[in-house]
Amino acid sequence: MTHDPHPLPSNSADPHPETLRQEAARCVACGLCLPHCPTYRKTLNEADSPRGRIFLMAALLEHKLPLSPELVAHLDLCLACRACENACPSQVRYGQLVDGVRALIEPERQRPMRQQALRRVLFRTLAHPRLLQSAGGVLRVYQRSGLQSLARKSRLLEALGLDRAEARLPPLSAPPRSGMHPAHGTTRGTVGLFLGCVARMSDAETLHAAVFVLNRLGYAVQVAPRQTCCGALHELSGERETAQRLAQENRAAFAAPELLAIVHAASGCGATLAEYTPPLAAPVLDISAFLATAQGWEQVELAPLAHNIAVHEPCLSRNVLHDQDAAYALLRRIPAATVAALAGNDQCCGAAGIYALTQPEMAAQLLRDKIDAIKASGAHIIATSNPGCAMHLADGLKAEGWSLEVLHPVTLVARQMGYPK
Repeated sequence: MTHDPHPLPSNSADPHPETLRQEAARCVACGLCLPHCPTYRKTLNEADSPRGRIFLMAALLEHKLPLSPELVAHLDLCLACRACENACPSQVRYGQLVDGVRALIEPERQRPMRQQALRRVLFRTLAHPRLLQSAGGVLRVYQRSGLQSLARKSRLLEALGLDRAEARLPPLSAPPRSGMHPAHGTTRGTVGLFLGCVARMSDAETLHAAVFVLNRLGYAVQVAPRQTCCGALHELSGERETAQRLAQENRAAFAAPELLAIVHAASGCGATLAEYTPPLAAPVLDISAFLATAQGWEQVELAPLAHNIAVHEPCLSRNVLHDQDAAYALLRRIPAATVAALAGNDQCCGAAGIYALTQPEMAAQLLRDKIDAIKASGAHIIATSNPGCAMHLADGLKAEGWSLEVLHPVTLVARQMGYPK
């Protein structure tokens, strides 16, 4: 490896290098994690496995290796799917370790100017609700006014390096309004709805569907006006200080003592919210998990749907929240529906936040496996509880000329309850 003139900083208070060194030292190098790692399965390169990355991070923290472009490349290829954590007999907290090291090295990284500018704009927008709201409004106008078609024809997006990101945008709509959405009939309780940053722009239908179902079961829904991004993308990208600020803002936004739960419709957000320290004031649950034990189902009717529904399980739902069974329980409330797991659910689809944009080659390889599994499944509909996975899978299907819908489980249930398509 070539030497970099910028050594790993050793005076950061959070995360503390010594804490990270101790965590890395807990790895016994048994290798049980290797077959569970999506990138290792593709490259068969030890440096692209959890064990190999832990070795590299430990060597970096102990100043035995310099911060080189090659080392950074191996860390960047990690999806942070955390499948390795479930296989680890020593229970190494790999997610915290890789996030911590990424935060340590971020100030020393040398990125191209255009990449730095795009990251700055993206992370600033996601971290400020008013900017995010304005960006959503501008993008909706962009899509509906003809500007989108003009921009694509002009190749301006390609020149700015935005073509891949722009091509992934689904039709956008406004998210649920802030404030209280009252229950239908007698109120059983109030739940808070976490909107998320990406979902409130790209998956507003799911958020509206969640409000619809909860209201009809007798639950009032509070959409906290001061909520903001969960901080997952910032944490994954080494922007830890911003991630911690966002966590504090969300703790303040969801401080209402009467909330039964804070529900989310994105597993990535849910995993981040669930690991806040100190925690939020109410339990954090995926909308499917809350609905699985909710009351009021006897007062609603679901129309039959004689379709095969293949369930894609997002990584953080399987590996961190361990709530993947809730989606099946919710979907099986639909009469005549056949619900089954998509083959290969133990492997990441390659979406992983902004991974499909930063690591398109590996993301495409992982997506290929999922598209093959979908084609072999005989499914009429794909259900997944992560909006990033949904966009990634939909892109792959569209590229193959397939028109299967990829929906959140709660959206499908809402439609069978009368929510307009």
